[in-house]
Amino acid sequence: MADNLSDTLKKLKITAVDKTEDSLEGCLDCLLQALAQNNTETSEKIQASGILQLFASLLTPQSSCKAKVANIIAEVAKNEFMRIPCVDAGLISPLVQLLNSKDQEVLLQTGRALGNICYDSHSLQAQLINMGVIPTLVKLLGIHCQNAALTEMCLVAFGNLAELESSKEQFASTNIAEELVKLFKKQIEHDKREMIFEVLAPLAENDAIKLQLVEAGLVECLLEIVQQKVDSDKEDDITELKTGSDLMVLLLLGDESMQKLFEGGKGSVFQRVLSWIPSNNHQLQLAGALAIANFARNDGNCIHMVDNGIVEKLMDLLDRHVEDGNVTVQHAALSALRNLAIPVINKAKMLSAGVTEAVLKFLKSEMPPVQFKLLGTLRMLIDAQEAAEQLGKNVKLVERLVEWCEAKDHAGVMGESNRLLSALIRHSKSKDVIKTIVQSGGIKHLVTMATSEHVIMQNEALVALALIAALELGTAEKDLESAKLVQILHRLLADERSAPEIKYNSMVLICALMGSESLHKEVQDLAFLDVVSKLRSHENKSVAQQASLTEQRLTVES
Repeated sequence: MADNLSDTLKKLKITAVDKTEDSLEGCLDCLLQALAQNNTETSEKIQASGILQLFASLLTPQSSCKAKVANIIAEVAKNEFMRIPCVDAGLISPLVQLLNSKDQEVLLQTGRALGNICYDSHSLQAQLINMGVIPTLVKLLGIHCQNAALTEMCLVAFGNLAELESSKEQFASTNIAEELVKLFKKQIEHDKREMIFEVLAPLAENDAIKLQLVEAGLVECLLEIVQQKVDSDKEDDITELKTGSDLMVLLLLGDESMQKLFEGGKGSVFQRVLSWIPSNNHQLQLAGALAIANFARNDGNCIHMVDNGIVEKLMDLLDRHVEDGNVTVQHAALSALRNLAIPVINKAKMLSAGVTEAVLKFLKSEMPPVQFKLLGTLRMLIDAQEAAEQLGKNVKLVERLVEWCEAKDHAGVMGESNRLLSALIRHSKSKDVIKTIVQSGGIKHLVTMATSEHVIMQNEALVALALIAALELGTAEKDLESAKLVQILHRLLADERSAPEIKYNSMVLICALMGSESLHKEVQDLAFLDVVSKLRSHENKSVAQQASLTEQRLTVES
C-alpha cells in the first residue's frame, strides 16, 4: 500500500498541474481509499509530499473534482497535526468560495472540510466569521433543509461559531431564528432536536436574537415539549424537558422578549409558566420560579403579580422544600420573592401575606446561595419600622446574621448579612433591636463594614452606628472601643479618597460618641481637631458645614 500511495501522490502532483481529468479523478479516489484504511499514516504522507499546496487550484468553481478534493481535505483535517498545514496551504479562502455552489455534494464536503480545519480554533473560526460564512450558511440551511446531511453540517457549524461573541451580531442580521424554529418544528427524533438546542442555547444569550426567537414562535414549541415530556421517566425525555424549560427561562432574560411574553400579565405563556410552580416536577418548579424572577424585573410586572396572588404560590412552593428540599428550587423561589419585594407598594402586602415567616424557615440552611437570597429578600422587605423592629428583636435571626458576617469564603453572604444588620437598626430606630445586636456580638461587624470598599455599605454602617451612639451608647460603648471605631473614623476623615457622604457621616458619628467618657478621651488623644478644621473649606457644602459644627463641639468638649 505504501508504494501504491507514493506512486499515487507522485502521479497526482503531475496530473494536478496538467489537470488531466480522468487520471486526476482516479488519483483522488485512491487517496480517499487510503484515508479510509489508515487516515493518520496517509495524512502524514500527504503532508510530506507537498501536495496540499496544489489543492487550492483544484477547488475552483470550474473544477470537476472539487467535491473529492474537499472530501480529502475534510478527512486529513480530522488529524490535529494537519490543520495548520491546511491553513498554510491557503485552502480556507477557496473553500469559503465553494459555499456558494449549488451542488449539494460540494457543499457538504466543503462544510466538513472547513469545520474540521477550524475545529477547536477560535482564531480560525473568527476568520471564517470575518469572511462572511454565517449569512451564507443560514441561506444554505433554508434552501437545503430537506437534505439531512447538509442540515446537520450547518447545525454543527452554527454550534461552533455561536460560541464566539463576535458571531452574535452577524447571526442577528440573518433569519437564523426563523430557520431554526421551522426546522425544530419538523424534528421528531431526540438527537436531532438536541443538535438544534445546542445551537439555540448560545444564540439565545443575545438579546436581539432572543426577541427574534420569541417572534418566530420558539416559546410555543418549548411549551409543547414541556407538556409532552412532563410525566415521562425516560432519560431522553427528562433531558429534553430540562433543556426546553431552561431555554424558556433564558429567553426571559431579555427585557423586550420578557415583556412581549408577559403581555400585561395576561399572556398565555405567562399563565402556562405560572402553572409550573404547583407542579410535582422539580425541574418545572425550578423553571417556573426562575421565570417569575425574570418577569419580576420591572415595577409594573411586580405589582401586577403580587396583586394576582403569585406570592402565595411561591410560599407554597417554598413550604414543600423546607425539610431536605431541593436547593435550586429554594434559591429560585427566594430570588423571585426578593425581586417582587423591590417596589415600595409591594412590601406591606408581602409582609401581611407572611413572607418573612416563610423565608425565616430557611435560616438553618447551610447552602450559601440560599442564605444569600434569604438575606436579600428580608432586606428588601424591612423598609417599614414595624417589620424591622420585629425582625431585629428575633434573637435567632440576629445570631445567625452575626455568624454569617464572618463567612469569609462567601463574600456575598457576608456583605448581605452586614447590610441586613445595619438595615434592622436604620429602619427600626429601636433600642431593643440595638440591645439584641450588641448582645449577639454584631457591633464589631458594623464597625468593619464602615471600612468596606463599597461607599453604599460604608454609609449604611456609619448611619447605623450613629443611631447606636444616639440611642444606646452605654450598652455599645465597650464593643465600639474594642472594635477601634474612633481610630477608623480618624482614618476615614483624613483619607482624601473618602466620599463626601462618608466624611459627613463620620463627623456626625464623632459628635454622637462624645457622650461616652472613654470614647471621648480617644477622640481627644487622636487630635481630631486638625483633621476636622481642614474640612471646613471642603468643596461640598454639607461637609464644610458639618466640619464647622464638629469643630465647635470638639473645642467646647476639650
